[in-house]
Amino acid sequence: MTDLTGATWRKSSRSNSQGACVEVADGLAGVIGVRDSKDPTGPVLTISPANWSAFVAATKTGTLTA
Repeated sequence: MTDLTGATWRKSSRSNSQGACVEVADGLAGVIGVRDSKDPTGPVLTISPANWSAFVAATKTGTLTA
């Protein structure tokens, strides 16, 4: 289990007022945290920094595939 102490959570600047967003955490040891903004005490998905960077790049370029 990843220690989430010290995580700094942030929402996308493109978040809407309905709250259907995810939050991303920086400041964790060796992982990026992702959670549902409507459930901040709920489960957290942890992703390696390399995989997170690849996900963000694929999203920006439109090359994300299932």
